[in-house]
Amino acid sequence: MAKAPQLRHGRVVPQVESALRAMLAEGRWRPGRRLPSEVSLAAELGVGRSSVREAVRLLAHDGLLDVRHGSGTFAAEEPRETRDVRQLLRRARLLEVYEVRRALEVEAARLAARRGRPEDITRLTEDLKRRQKAAGAGPAAFVDADLDFHRAVVELSGNAVLLGLFTSVLPVLREELVEMVVHETGLPDLTCAHTALLDALADGDPDAAIAATVKNLESVMTLIAEEAR
Repeated sequence: MAKAPQLRHGRVVPQVESALRAMLAEGRWRPGRRLPSEVSLAAELGVGRSSVREAVRLLAHDGLLDVRHGSGTFAAEEPRETRDVRQLLRRARLLEVYEVRRALEVEAARLAARRGRPEDITRLTEDLKRRQKAAGAGPAAFVDADLDFHRAVVELSGNAVLLGLFTSVLPVLREELVEMVVHETGLPDLTCAHTALLDALADGDPDAAIAATVKNLESVMTLIAEEAR
């Protein structure tokens, strides 16, 4: 059974929605299967029943869940054509999110290369090690470790507005990336780009930090754009 993703500080309902989407994407509940009760899900995720109820409502609106009053909540069954159209729409949305992400992270990398202290680089090195170790721990764990690394880079920029904007897109980004890791077989290995970014920050080289960030993000953006066509 897939483990529920760990929630972070911040708005609860988007995180619960993202967690349930990830569990659906990982096949925890097959189409037509009944989900646990609100009480059980709330206990597993460590949130209130009202947060679960609202997240379920949003997922039902997107056609991923089927709420049958008196019977429970079920993973939706839908024609393949509907799934294909929805996947294209998700990929188009993800591409837009990545365009914003690129703008934010390029500037964050530039600033982080100028402002990062040795102790910051030490912590970031540990974040990168956790990302590498998480590669075999399942899609959700890997995506979480990857985003933790990137969020740490944005934190090193010292710009609270950049950090706030980046944090605001994390729920959508996480949800879509987990699904992509689960289903996409052609994802590039970006370990070298991440290592190059860390090296650039350690050297205090803004240009190299920007180049590594662009290489990291644009290779995935190219794949997303091709899938969305």
